[in-house]
Amino acid sequence: MNKNLSVLLITALLLCAATQQPTNATGFFAVQKAKIEQNRVYKSTFNDIKNVIKQQNVFANKYDIKGLSGLYAEDFVNSDGFNKEIYFKLIEETWKTYPDISYLTEIKNIEFSDNYATVFVNEIAVATSKEEIGEFTAIGELYSTSQCVYHLEKRGAKWLINSEKVIEETSTLKFGDARYTDIQLNAPKQIGAGKEYTTTLKVDAPQDSVVIASINKENIIYPQTKSDDAFRKMPDDNILERVFTSNKDNVNEYAVASIGITRAENYSDDKIRVYMGGLAFIMTRINIIPENKYIKLDTQPEKEVKKQEVSNYGKSK
Repeated sequence: MNKNLSVLLITALLLCAATQQPTNATGFFAVQKAKIEQNRVYKSTFNDIKNVIKQQNVFANKYDIKGLSGLYAEDFVNSDGFNKEIYFKLIEETWKTYPDISYLTEIKNIEFSDNYATVFVNEIAVATSKEEIGEFTAIGELYSTSQCVYHLEKRGAKWLINSEKVIEETSTLKFGDARYTDIQLNAPKQIGAGKEYTTTLKVDAPQDSVVIASINKENIIYPQTKSDDAFRKMPDDNILERVFTSNKDNVNEYAVASIGITRAENYSDDKIRVYMGGLAFIMTRINIIPENKYIKLDTQPEKEVKKQEVSNYGKSK
């Protein structure tokens, strides 16, 4: 159908309606005008919120700590309990450790009402790492993925990030042969405080290699503490498991695995040289559901309940 003709027909119908019902025409156009204004305000607010997250990604990739800090409220706190000062110390430490790190943020959804907004995003961080191992310099590759929720509040004419929650997060750092090896660390994304859970490490290592590995857990605190590694040879199926009990300190945790891929080669008739062909470190977040110590349960013994019921029955007679 001709588009111009369609517009003419719609215009004609509106004119007819206005002619036949003059008393309703003013109301009709008033409603349409209100809807247009409402849509304009909605789009403007939506774009303002979206631009905060876009600017966040731009400032992060420029390592502009001042510009990035300006997007966050002074009373910002994240779901790990870190305030703005600690949060930005961690960012600066990350930039020093990985000076070429780059970020990609994908906005999945934006919800807002009045002065509050929630933004759901997927984030990716990629970087390289140089480590001196003996006389050699090893180049590592960092790959990190996360699903986050940012909460924003409008203060004056400006939207600011006032809190953040990381729903899922996994980071992997690989050196040497490990860069070409599929490594998976599986743990619950969320669990109650003081509960047992199993962490499973799977390594798809080359057949001519021997894999040693360790699995630990670390509380997400500042400054970060590192657990001692207890390496052991991976089973023949290259699957290693360990059972942990989540902390009761109401802080989130990381499940952490260290992997070493060793190789052997003949360098004389009767001697074999064993060397480390690859290294990898992988960690995944476990969010801890805080233990609510203020829930009161009815602990009255069953006999006491029945006794009370009999007593009440006698009084009613």
